[in-house]
Amino acid sequence: MDIKQLWKNCLVEIEAGMSKANFSTWFKNTCIVKEETGIIYIGVPNEFVRDWLINKYHKLITKTIADAYENMRAVEYMITKVETTKLEPIRIGENTSYVNKELPLKDLYINPEDNLNPRYHFNSFIVGSFNELAYAASLAIIDSPGTKYNPFFIYGGTGLGKTHLIQAVGNSIKEKYPNKKVHYMTLEKFATDFINSLQSNKANSFKEKYRKYDLLIIDDIQFIGKMEKIQEELFHTFNTFHENSKQIIFSSDKHPNYIPELADRLKSRFAAGMIVDISPPDYESRLAILKVKLQELDINLDQEVLEYVASSVDGNIRELEGSLNAIICQYRLRNRPPTLAEVKGLLKNNMKPKRNMAIKDVVKVVSEYYKLEEASVYEKTRKKEIVKARQVVMFLLREDFNVSYPLIGQKLGGKDHTTVIHSCLKIKNDLKTDPQLLQELEQIRIMFK
Repeated sequence: MDIKQLWKNCLVEIEAGMSKANFSTWFKNTCIVKEETGIIYIGVPNEFVRDWLINKYHKLITKTIADAYENMRAVEYMITKVETTKLEPIRIGENTSYVNKELPLKDLYINPEDNLNPRYHFNSFIVGSFNELAYAASLAIIDSPGTKYNPFFIYGGTGLGKTHLIQAVGNSIKEKYPNKKVHYMTLEKFATDFINSLQSNKANSFKEKYRKYDLLIIDDIQFIGKMEKIQEELFHTFNTFHENSKQIIFSSDKHPNYIPELADRLKSRFAAGMIVDISPPDYESRLAILKVKLQELDINLDQEVLEYVASSVDGNIRELEGSLNAIICQYRLRNRPPTLAEVKGLLKNNMKPKRNMAIKDVVKVVSEYYKLEEASVYEKTRKKEIVKARQVVMFLLREDFNVSYPLIGQKLGGKDHTTVIHSCLKIKNDLKTDPQLLQELEQIRIMFK
């Protein structure tokens, strides 16, 4: 196997999915050092690049190599001196071009001065029980930036509107306070700029650049785990903002307490402001989102169609909008509203299938998480810790795996289906007021993957 050529081929695939700046920063000085019994060892120039590749791109790298080399078993990273990787141009027919040369269409909307997308505003943001606290806190920040809820930390799963909300705050502050300097960025961009400043001996310029803003919004902060130097720089940046009453906002897919290897001093800083979650939208909110989207497009669909979509697509907002887009596409192709039967057929082909997992395996995962014996979940007992674990098992079997109430009761010690319904409702209601329980479920769901 020619490992040099293998890596060149993989880099062509990897570059196709990201901007040139990110590709240059994280992949330019990498190579495959060796292959041993199916383990691919990738050479990287320093610990920053190693940690970033492991945290952000490991799945992409592993999949890309596996597609090109069927004997691959695992990928490891080694800090070593490597030559700059040069990509050969890809020939497409008679033309020669580089992959990812053009900006994605969505980037055309972005203001290059502050990185904000003007389409993200509060007039298109749907408020429901799943996000009303985050929304209310955002409005309070706009009234008095830098003094209320500083820092402001929003967390929640993918596709729930976190980026929309934090960019809406940025756009609103720009309008209300024209003299304030606002800047939105992802953590990846922050890390890229930091690494580049070190490599070019311009660390002071980096500090001056980011500390001149009145509002700094950093998205996807969850990737900062294990990156000590970047955590240290963020800590000092945060302190400068806080001391000067400048607002800083973070978003993450998880609570800061569950970001791996996050420094305690950063956790403390996050907790000093306000930490709030955005959960998946309930049925009423999903229905409202559909109606607003249709109103924006000036399209009418039957109420029963909207109700079916809202009840069937119970994932994140992005999935809901994707299903609606498929329906609208059919609407325009046929020049008429689709019937309920047509929508059911369409969504059947577009919706992700429910995950499958044996009941005993769900019990095993939950028992391990709560450090209980598996057998105890099936026993008749009123011990609080066991009752809670059993209720969590029932809730997950119903919500995540669509197991029927009678079957859940039958498999968990012969419980009546009404007991299972009560348990599921209890967990569902507790999730509205207990952030700790929400975090526990997020961690358990990660263990299913």
